[in-house]
Amino acid sequence: MEAANRGAHLAGGRSIGLNIGLPHEQRPNRYISAGLCFEFHYFFMRKLWFAHLAHALIAFPGGFGTFDELFEILTLAQTRKLVRPIPVFLYGSAYWKDVVDFDALVRHGTIDAEDLKLFEFVDEPQRALARLTSRMPPPPTEPRVAFAKSSCHPGA
Repeated sequence: MEAANRGAHLAGGRSIGLNIGLPHEQRPNRYISAGLCFEFHYFFMRKLWFAHLAHALIAFPGGFGTFDELFEILTLAQTRKLVRPIPVFLYGSAYWKDVVDFDALVRHGTIDAEDLKLFEFVDEPQRALARLTSRMPPPPTEPRVAFAKSSCHPGA
């Protein structure tokens, strides 16, 4: 998440931080916009807000947390539980094709071949940006959600 927050910060944009309180890791990063840092106790609540607020997902190589968030969004898309489509991009096709055999899921009948259209692989930043911008709706004219006072402070 820090890389996305940092990119938004460097571009002069605002970005939100949806953090999870863990005993030895995962602290808010300094690039989260003031007033947009939120800390959750439970993973399911964090993922609920993640899915509610997201307009797209770009998953970079990662561990269990990345897989959890990726498959949550894919499952919600597959079962049509999302209010709107959320484009999903898997950055680094060599990594993703090595760690998840999506074609095997189809062969074993655990997903439909059509489900492979729920995501796409991207390998270059320019291609990822082009695909992302082509799939994004126009920005809202007003905020969709009003939040209470944030509970974490970047850089603290």
